[in-house]
Amino acid sequence: MAKVPVQFTLNGSEKAEFVESGTTLLHALRDKIGDTSPKGGCHQGTCGACSVIVDGELRLSCLTLAETCSDADIRTTAGLAEGGVLQPLQRAFLDAFATQCGFCTPGMIMAAKVLLDRTPNPSREDVVEALSGNICRCTGYEPIIQAVLTAARANSQNAA
Repeated sequence: MAKVPVQFTLNGSEKAEFVESGTTLLHALRDKIGDTSPKGGCHQGTCGACSVIVDGELRLSCLTLAETCSDADIRTTAGLAEGGVLQPLQRAFLDAFATQCGFCTPGMIMAAKVLLDRTPNPSREDVVEALSGNICRCTGYEPIIQAVLTAARANSQNAA
């Protein structure tokens, strides 16, 4: 297959790589760039473990072609902590025991981040809707929902 150049910003750093045409963003991030924070769960777009943020929008990296992301700003969970300090959302997941096996965690956190960026004070229903594209088989969802609501409260207190 023909290789195509792909250049984008990943978590604030410029990246350039040659990928085979048809390569998914998930494959490019994990195998070419070395960012293993997005997880390949179903590889069919149904579990959400591979969720990343592309130009402010939540995207399933297992269904997104890398070549469509040229010049995009891509964020993964690997780029959320600043200076080794977890964001309130990440801290809330730890404190609420919202990560059991941890496989769904990157996708859950990215979905929650998009929600909190758009809706700083979400209702429980907003959180449930925002996370509805992500599957967790361990926690029963309640600790995850509570973690997102806790992070929203922490963010609003920090903004005040």
